[in-house]
Amino acid sequence: MSDEIANGAAPEEATGPVFTVEKIYAKDVSFEVPGAPAVFNEQTQPQLQMNLQQAVQRLNDNAYEVVLGINLTCTVGDKTIYVAEVKQAGVFGLAGFDAATLDGMLGVHCPTVLYPYARQLISDLIQAGGFPPFFLQPINFEALYAEGLRQRAAQQANDGASLAGAETAGNA
Repeated sequence: MSDEIANGAAPEEATGPVFTVEKIYAKDVSFEVPGAPAVFNEQTQPQLQMNLQQAVQRLNDNAYEVVLGINLTCTVGDKTIYVAEVKQAGVFGLAGFDAATLDGMLGVHCPTVLYPYARQLISDLIQAGGFPPFFLQPINFEALYAEGLRQRAAQQANDGASLAGAETAGNA
């Protein structure tokens, strides 16, 4: 029984990587309907544009704040119908991970935990704003992370090639 988890904390003698969710919270929320009440009479199909951002801040040796930002803009023609902006955040405990795995946990697993909270908050904001319920589709954060890694590698290769070309030109 001494190996049982007390108060949600892992036993101190545990070895290997440890992942914990310490806190989940809405860090920033904004909802605007700039053309209300006239926009409620619009009869054409609106267009939606979504932007995702992510920020990671190290709080101490084993704690990280991850912020998932979602901006959703609904327009009809050149008129903005509404703008919903949510920054859903969490404090995560991560210990015992190598650098590559830690980066993957922060880039994939943490936003995957945060997304359902942000999704629900955006849906509630839109409905409270007088619009029909709207649910964001699931997001494959693993695929987004892999694409980000590919882009970083390509950028580093381009930077290396540019630097090598400049050195060769300088030696000529």
